[in-house]
Amino acid sequence: MTGTLEYQRLIVAYHGCDAAVAERVLLGRAELQPSDNPYDWLGRGIYFWEHGPRRALEWAEELKRREPRKVRRPAVLGAYINLGFCFDLLDRRYTQALSKAYPAFVAFYRQRNQTLPQNRPPAGIREHTLRFLDCAVLNWFLDGAARATRGVAFQTVRGVFVEGAPAFPGSGIRAKSHIQVAVRDPRCILGYFRPQHPLD
Repeated sequence: MTGTLEYQRLIVAYHGCDAAVAERVLLGRAELQPSDNPYDWLGRGIYFWEHGPRRALEWAEELKRREPRKVRRPAVLGAYINLGFCFDLLDRRYTQALSKAYPAFVAFYRQRNQTLPQNRPPAGIREHTLRFLDCAVLNWFLDGAARATRGVAFQTVRGVFVEGAPAFPGSGIRAKSHIQVAVRDPRCILGYFRPQHPLD
């Protein structure tokens, strides 16, 4: 499978964070750290919103409300990313690969007498935005792919997410739909920039 994965495609993406973190990264004094929450939508990685600066800012603002110690001044950091070896969930080859691998994932958990993770909504929200199952499956699959190819790993994961209320009554278009990218190999981040245009 890996022979067809190297995209060599450049995208512009955005990371929501605290202004102090963005400044340190821009000055070369810090690096963004991978997220490894058990509910992350695309598994472990450094998360970006593809071509979505406003959505990245909304995320930083939401994080400030939930974890004010982590984000004091919401900000957006732009990045140029080469997708490289990308596990692209917009490509049916890779969603089909997950479907085929899922029975082995279930067996893996049963052999260890572990309860299967489940996606679920946070308190007070209807959408299942805590993706425990998706995260576990992706990490298990991608880690296994790396072992099977003796370290030739997927460098990025890309997925589209339909989220939010309908854009208008009866619509199938959702207000917060977006494309996310999780960078597993930081070498795919070619450089950072400060967005020039106001996001308000």
